[in-house]
Amino acid sequence: MIDLIKKDPDISHYKDIWVFVEQTDGKAEHVSFELLTKARELASQRNCHVAAVSVGESVSHLAEDVFKYGAEKFYIIEDEVLKDYRTEPYRDAVSELVVKYKPEIFLIGATTQGRDLSGTVATVLRTGLTADTTKQDIDPETGFLWMTRPTFGGSLMATIFCPKHRPQMSTVRPGVFKAIPLDTQTNGEIIKEKIDFSEEDIVKKILKKVISSEGNVNLGFFDVIVSGGKGIGNKENFNMLRELADLLGGTWAGSRKAVELGYIPQTRQVGQTGQTVHPKLYIACGISGAIQHLVGMQTSEIIIAINTDKDAPIFNVSTYCIVEDALKFVPKLIEQLKSMQSIRRAL
Repeated sequence: MIDLIKKDPDISHYKDIWVFVEQTDGKAEHVSFELLTKARELASQRNCHVAAVSVGESVSHLAEDVFKYGAEKFYIIEDEVLKDYRTEPYRDAVSELVVKYKPEIFLIGATTQGRDLSGTVATVLRTGLTADTTKQDIDPETGFLWMTRPTFGGSLMATIFCPKHRPQMSTVRPGVFKAIPLDTQTNGEIIKEKIDFSEEDIVKKILKKVISSEGNVNLGFFDVIVSGGKGIGNKENFNMLRELADLLGGTWAGSRKAVELGYIPQTRQVGQTGQTVHPKLYIACGISGAIQHLVGMQTSEIIIAINTDKDAPIFNVSTYCIVEDALKFVPKLIEQLKSMQSIRRAL
């Protein structure tokens, strides 16, 4: 295991943008491709290259996908000790790669694994880490990475930068950016490294793996989301949102307030403390639009907001604003959609 690393004090030696490609049992997490897409945009502003990095028992097969999403190089370490995620060996492998190749920016998905790994890697590398960011920009004057995230319970947005240490590290929540492949398939360079691991030196042992997805739903898989907030009134009224979502071929969700009031389970929450989504259509019913909710859905392609308050913050990010009681408007919308379906069937 490695201790705190003595770093190169000259930050000008650090180049390129890296993305950690998280994988489980050889399958890459989708957030990795979202971050590669964003890395391409940032790299065009920094006039540098995009690289992916992954470690595991076998990760070479991921090369085709990482190159498809814009990586020009793919750094990998493969070892049977890395078969399953454990903090210490993953930390050591990733840290060694960073020290050797010196990326300027390092992006990691804010998943359970990514949050654990990023903190310990940043500690070893003696650099800063901005967690759970929702926006990334390059400052045109300094070239620093501006990392924006909600703070104070979602009431404010803070922009953070790391001027004196490298790499500039940030975790990004799944669903913040869209994964967009390149128009044409490209090939990149695979760089394989080796690190000496000893299973005996690793304290943590995996005795048993239990996989359970009961009650969980990945809202990011849906093109249409109908979401409700405090204005829906009670748990039973969410049934009409489910019906509307079914008619539109989507799914239903809600705000943090809806979770706190017991209307919906936390697994269907959209927002800072829930899931981040960007569907083609997001319908917000009775949601006022607190910052912590907006950061989870404001990148949706089309946003329709229904609220009785004409000054509701949700209207500031909406494509279409409907000043009306959702409890009155949604049933009429359902009726119209059913009528249209009947006409289509008749034809």
